[in-house]
Parts: sequence; C-alpha cells; structure tokens
Amino acid sequence: MNLQEYYNGNEWFAYKYFGAHVENEGVRFTVYAPKAKKVTLIGEFSCWHDLEMTNTGRGGVYSILVANAKVGQMYKYRIYHHDGTRTDKADPYGFGMELRPCSASIIRDMSAYHFTDGVWMEQRDKNYNQPMHIYELHFGSWRANGDRWYRYEELAEVLIPYLKEMGYTHVEIMPLSEHPLDQSWGYQSTGFFAPTARYGDCDGLKEFINRCHMAGIGVLLDFVMVHFAVDDYGLGYFDGSPLYEIPFEDSKRSEWGSYQFGHGKPEVASFLKSCANYWLAEYHFDGLRMDAISNMIYWKGRQDYGVNNEALYFVQALNEGLHHLHPTAMLVAEDSTSFLKVTAPVAYGGLGFDYKWDLGWMHDTLQFFGYAPDVRKGHYQDILFSMHYFYSELYLLALSHDEVVHGKKTILDKMHGTYEEKFAQCRAMFLYMMTHPGKKLNFMGNEIGQFREWAEYRPQDFDVLEQFPMHTMFKRFFRDLNRVYMSHVALYNEEYNRDCFQYVIADKPQDLVYAYTRSAGGEQMLAVFNFSNEKFYNYEVRLSGNHMLKELVNSASDIYGGNASHSGTQGSGQFAGGLEIPVRNGYCQMDLEAYSGRLFQVL
Repeated sequence: MNLQEYYNGNEWFAYKYFGAHVENEGVRFTVYAPKAKKVTLIGEFSCWHDLEMTNTGRGGVYSILVANAKVGQMYKYRIYHHDGTRTDKADPYGFGMELRPCSASIIRDMSAYHFTDGVWMEQRDKNYNQPMHIYELHFGSWRANGDRWYRYEELAEVLIPYLKEMGYTHVEIMPLSEHPLDQSWGYQSTGFFAPTARYGDCDGLKEFINRCHMAGIGVLLDFVMVHFAVDDYGLGYFDGSPLYEIPFEDSKRSEWGSYQFGHGKPEVASFLKSCANYWLAEYHFDGLRMDAISNMIYWKGRQDYGVNNEALYFVQALNEGLHHLHPTAMLVAEDSTSFLKVTAPVAYGGLGFDYKWDLGWMHDTLQFFGYAPDVRKGHYQDILFSMHYFYSELYLLALSHDEVVHGKKTILDKMHGTYEEKFAQCRAMFLYMMTHPGKKLNFMGNEIGQFREWAEYRPQDFDVLEQFPMHTMFKRFFRDLNRVYMSHVALYNEEYNRDCFQYVIADKPQDLVYAYTRSAGGEQMLAVFNFSNEKFYNYEVRLSGNHMLKELVNSASDIYGGNASHSGTQGSGQFAGGLEIPVRNGYCQMDLEAYSGRLFQVL
C-alpha cells in the first residue's frame, strides 16, 4: 500500500496494510487512529490484557506484531482518549467478526482459499447484450435449515440447482458485511470487510461464489457506502473524533438514524474504495449493487437540500477506479432521482455506473395493476411512460425486497381483484416485465406467488407449492417465461437501441390493450396484452407485411391456471407454443383473455 495515496484518498488496497495480517513471525495488527492519545491491542492471545501498539509516526498509524497470535482468535483495539476515557473497538479492516451481540474481530487468513473459477472470470462481461435476470436473495430467510441458518457453502448445494431450474442468470445477495441488528438486513454495518458470521466465514463465502461460477451463475453483492451503524464498537467516533462520519451535527445522521460517511475525507475515500475493491478482488463477486445512491447525489436524499458535490466526486472516482481494476464487473445504482447521466461514463460527465434501477417503471407498473379496470382506463399512459425516458440511462427493471415489506403487500397481493384475478394479472404483469427492454431483477418469493410479506426471521413460503395448485402453476409459468427469455435474442440483445422497440398498439385506453415488437439479431417478437377484465374475440392487430405468428407464451393458458386451452407442445420443460396465426397484408386477429398477455415469434 502507498500510505501517501491513502492520505490523498486514492488508495485501493488499504486492507492489505491495515487490519490483522498473518506473517511468518506471527500476526501484525495495524490501525489508523490519528486523534487517539494511545492505542493498545487486546485479545485472546494476551488474555485480553493491553499490548501497547507503536505509533509509527506516519500520521496516526499504530502497529504491533504479536508472535503468539493465531488464526481464529479474537481481538479488539482499545482506544485511549485525551479526556481520560477509553473505548474498545472492532477492527475497521477486520476480515472476520463475532456474531451479535458479541463484537470482537477475528483473525482470518485471506490466502487460505484457492478459487477454481478462472474460466468464468476470463469470460464474464457486463451482459449488455446478454440475458440477465437476477434473483435477489436474503441469505438467512430463503429456506429453512432446521433451527439454524444455512452456512455459505451449504446454501450453495440447494440454491444453485434451484436457480438453474428457474432460469436465473445471477443472484444478488443483500448486504453480507457484519451487522448487529437482524432487522437492518445488513444495511447498517459494523464490519465492512467481515462477511457476517451468521452464515460462516470468509472461506465459506468464497466457496459459495466459486460454486456459483462453476455452475454458470453470476453473483452480485449489495454494497452499502452511504452510512454505518452507531454501535460504540464500530466506526463511530473511532479515535474519539468523527473520523469516518460527517463532523457536523445537523448532517452526520442519516434518515435511518445511522452515521453518514464523510465522503470528502481522503481517509474515508480510501477506506470505501478499498472495501469495494476487496469484495470484487478477494471474493470474485461479479458486481456491486450500490445502495441509496440518491443519498449521495443529494444531501440526505432530498433534492431541496442541494447536490452533495463531495459525495458525487467520490462516486465518480470510485466507479472509474473500479472499472479500471475490474473491467468486467457490474456497478449498479439504486437511485430514485431523475439526476442525469447516472450511467454515463465519467469521462463524459456521468457518474459511471453500468446500470441503474428503474424505480419509476416499478412504481408506475405496480400502481397501475393495483387499480380496478375502470380506473386503469384513466391511467392508460402510465404503462407507456417508461419508454419515454428509457433510453436516457441503462436501466434495470427491479421488483426488489423494498416492494414486499412494511405493509406494501407482496407483488401478487398488490394485484387488484379476487384470488384468481390476482394470479392472472400477476402472470400478465411478469410477461410484460420480461418483454419490456431492460435487464431484470426479482426478489425471492416473487416466482412462487408469495402472499405473505417478507420477514427476515422467516423462510419463504415454499410449502404453498405442495398445498395450493395455483402457486405450483404460477412457478411453472415463471420458469417457462425465464426460459423463453433466455432463448430468444430479440428479448435481450440491443435493448438499449431505440430502433429495436416499436409500439404496435398504444392508443386503446378503453380496451386497455397494448402491443409492441422487440427486434434484434435477425429475430422479431410481438407481445400483446389485455389488462382489462373483458375477453376480446378476434381482436385486430396490425403488423406490416405478411408473416406467421408462432405463439411462445400465453399467460392465460390452462397449464398456468388460466382459461385458455393449451394447444401447444411441451418441450424441454417449457411451453414451446405451437399455435400459429397468419398475418396477411399487415392484418391479423386473435382472442385476448381478460388480464392476459401473449408472446409471439414473428416468422
């Protein structure tokens, strides 16, 4: 590590210098605490008695080599303040931590594990012209494992076959850095370099990722760089001063009650740059989903508070550096603002993200499907609006954990109407999502028609698949839809090219019918939707030229719980279609069931 670059905010490998590192002569501990009166090390190797650390004279860096310290032992730094008080702190750069409510750091040997995913790492890319459907996962509440959590490597054994069966390309894991409160879901961290002990240790997490890669599954990590937990053993007032947080009383607290990072501080910039690089370099994560970027664009996420220029400069430097270090890793912004150029390159004045969550599409779509059909007619344009701005950024369509908690209802339960109508509309909505331009993300449980809101302390309700046929058929529909998406280039290639999308029907508010085409790679697809509660017979659809429409998916098919008879063939476990409709002189007719969507390949 270049210490001068650390002080300048440009260091990407600070974790190789600070923290606890195994050496031939023992373990070396190094910590940065410039305002401390003195710093000692306490741990199992000293029976928790003070070992005074040496002030190296390099701007507040303290260090000590402990010959009898061993991998797996616990330790803390004891910070002595000038007012005579002291605080025991976990290591900011610690690679392991105790499980809550305990808080000691744990010595880990980061060189012990050896990946075997070299081919994957060489061949991966950002998937701009490849299919990408991400399964968002909370590690501790996906499935039950008796009375305990799955360990990292254990979950790989059951999760990977499921992801492959369902047709997902990536899994995105909610924050895994150590955190004291289960209900924070990992978004208020105390150990930014430590995989949470809830599910094992760093080697177990590496094994999980390695197995995913060997199975052809990419792995993204939810990365929090806006704020941190206020627990006294964490980063807060680390050396007796606001070392990591914003120093101003009116700004240091976030809307979640946590401390906000002072992104304008060079030491903080080096800390967070090194942390982001650490997860990509040491664990082989394929990308970072960066949380709450709106709170970095604007002070506390509020536009009326003004632009946070220091944080924006940091974001640009972070993304530019990560692109250089990891050219094929994906950087994804969760941003609810209309701030311009979030996914534009830094060289062109952008923030440098590869993708941005399309939260506008999410809001408009879910609100639309919550309306009664008569009300929807007055909101016909809501479904069209997303394509007015879609090409301004590289968007990813996300139906995430945030949409299925805190009384918002699950995706299925948001749909208007009766039990059967909810399923019908949810199938149609997911067909709309999967044929709309943009990469895809769905939270766990969406694929089985979960009715109960997600809670971090309970597994998903997979037992409904054994008890209620509608959920089984819904899961089958979701799986088949994924497989059709994966196997047709027009649904994912060149989707950020406006020439590859065209509305066919966008002026039927009284009918609530929509249609559009997707074209790429010499293939053309037609999607037709009826979001009303009426069935239309021989509905007219105009498509230039003479063609044959081969049906690939009908969300109202009886094999999925709908009313339309299934006349297609079953191949490779998916509904392959079979029904063909001729287009003559730019004209064809088709039946449209209530609350349904149909997808055709144009031949």
